Amino acid sequence: MAKNTDQQFTQISHSITIKGEVFGNGDLRIAGNIIGSLTSTGSIIIEKSGLLEGDIKVNSATVAGKINGNMDCSEKLILESNAQFIGNIKTKQLVIESGAIFQGNCEMTSSDKTV
Repeated sequence: MAKNTDQQFTQISHSITIKGEVFGNGDLRIAGNIIGSLTSTGSIIIEKSGLLEGDIKVNSATVAGKINGNMDCSEKLILESNAQFIGNIKTKQLVIESGAIFQGNCEMTSSDKTV
């Protein structure tokens, strides 16, 4: 049985396709498809079966699936080994695991750390 937690999340299962603009304040786990823009103040996880086609603006993201669009990720973006990302990225931190595909440009924003 799942434990009761205060963390709210929305899951889009592998059998679901959403077309249009998606807005949210919570965390989102995507195993299905979003065709259109996605804006959230929370974090997103794109599972291996997940696909996003459109512009994305989120706090942080972990990607194992496919993205075809631009991403503005205010904190940290992780492209796992199965990820395929075609588009431009703007983020503070970017992690690209071995095997991930990234085709585009990346703009690193200030991390508020001094060297």
